[in-house]
Amino acid sequence: MAEEIGWELYRSFLGVLREGSLSGAARALGVAQPTVGRHVSALEKALGLTLFTRSQTGLLPTEAAQSLLGYAQAMESSAAALKRAAENKGNGSGADGVAGTVRVSASEVVGVELLPPILAQLQRVHAQLEIELVLTNRVQDLLRREADIAVRMTQPKQELLFARRVNAVTLGLHAHERYLALRASPRKPADLADHVLIGFDEETPFLRAASAASPGWRRSAFALRTDSDLAQLALIRAGCGIGVCQVGLAKREPSLVRVLPRHYEFKLETWITMHKDLRNSAACKVVFDALVKGMS
Repeated sequence: MAEEIGWELYRSFLGVLREGSLSGAARALGVAQPTVGRHVSALEKALGLTLFTRSQTGLLPTEAAQSLLGYAQAMESSAAALKRAAENKGNGSGADGVAGTVRVSASEVVGVELLPPILAQLQRVHAQLEIELVLTNRVQDLLRREADIAVRMTQPKQELLFARRVNAVTLGLHAHERYLALRASPRKPADLADHVLIGFDEETPFLRAASAASPGWRRSAFALRTDSDLAQLALIRAGCGIGVCQVGLAKREPSLVRVLPRHYEFKLETWITMHKDLRNSAACKVVFDALVKGMS
């Protein structure tokens, strides 16, 4: 490759990967369809690779394209982080000295059930602070700047990350009182075999650890399976069966009853984490401190 390849070519490449067509990528990126086509062709020529093949359903990525996906996503994350940093510098400070955009990553349940009151208080105190809230159960890479701050259930190991441990989250089995009114509440783990159990479809590290500690709690026993924490919580609230819920969260709702507390209790450490380079950012620091205080 004799010339440097512009970021816009990779941006169009990512758009086609995600949307599956030139027209879909053009709509998502806000550019003309011929422009996306030229970008993809130029990238294929520059790399000497075929990135997509045509099919009746659209454009299918080749193995070469899939191998480049992670690198292109890293470029996208870095470009977004650069934009946030530039905006934060250009915006100056708010009346209270804090302004700019901070991208926060958290799991679905934490982001929906726990963070909104914390973020609402932040907005009341710091009017020019903007928050991008990313809800995902995938651990986003702070080193690649996919997020500025993350709420994680595992301790980060990378030296470039700064982290504070907050209270551990206690998980237990819960069911809605409507469900338990129709079936006898289990008195011992073996009784779970007569109940509708709600759990993960995919074998997660948490599920493997829970199965090792409590053999009856395994994927094959789940009558309702979903990898969405929010969907599991909704199923429990709807009275569909017995599932795992944060104990503190369930205590907010008297209709959610804890089941077999002596036999099923799981602890998850909770860490608020950010890149060390962001500790000098007033916006990131105030969000980090608020999350540590609120999650504690």
